[in-house]
Amino acid sequence: MRIIRFGPQGQEKPGLWKDGRIVDLTAIFPDIPDVSEQFFRQGWLQKIAAVKADGEEITVRIGPPVQNPSKIICLGKNYAEHAKEGGFDKPDSPLLFAKTPNTLNGPYDPVLLPKSCGQVDWEVELAVIIGQEGKRIPRHDAMQYIAGYSVMNDVSGREAQFSDSQWFRGKSFDTFAPLGPALVTPDEIEDIHNLRLTAEVDGKLMQDGNTGTMIFDIPKIIEYISEDITLKPGDIISTGTPSGVGIFRDPPITLKPQNVVVCEIEKIGRLKNEFIT
Repeated sequence: MRIIRFGPQGQEKPGLWKDGRIVDLTAIFPDIPDVSEQFFRQGWLQKIAAVKADGEEITVRIGPPVQNPSKIICLGKNYAEHAKEGGFDKPDSPLLFAKTPNTLNGPYDPVLLPKSCGQVDWEVELAVIIGQEGKRIPRHDAMQYIAGYSVMNDVSGREAQFSDSQWFRGKSFDTFAPLGPALVTPDEIEDIHNLRLTAEVDGKLMQDGNTGTMIFDIPKIIEYISEDITLKPGDIISTGTPSGVGIFRDPPITLKPQNVVVCEIEKIGRLKNEFIT
């Protein structure tokens, strides 16, 4: 399944994406909640799996596929070549940081360049969306806790990130986490650890990697996070970016108004976001 949220910002409804057509799930299930913690807790993933409708051709905004997650946990330096381009050693254990929920943005919505920070950069990433609550999840059970996958651009304000000597502010500006276009359930993907992921800026290829080269794979990430942090349904884990970001190029390339960034992961989908002031 490909679960989407569609409609004006703040008024999104849950739907299914079927070959360019949208199934409005609220028309079939008037009591269905938005795609948030309660959606997963109440078993809606299983209920909507039986929907056979073909959907309608609807021209409408697509929002991020999850509403108001309790947390967005991200990984730094989880691809060896990305660590190398920044002059860093490979981490011995997953390096975690957070983005705040105000960063969530639709897959085709504009990204707002901040006033307080320059050197804005792109990072294409595979996002994991948690489907059930868990703590101290063993590696061999980790994949059972996943509701699905999506594409995320971990937009980064490098000036704040480096000058603050920590990553919170530079990663958490409004609109800095375009996500989508859908939550793709695991049955749609044969091997999540063998997917090409790319980022383009104004049509020029900047990043070209494969999820199989992550230093820490998804079961390890979930095991590590959940040891002492409870994962809740709807939580997002963004698994790191391959090499090719802008700040470590010679000379550095950073984003300006009207730049368009396209992030894509095969079998999952693509984001296309214009950067604006």
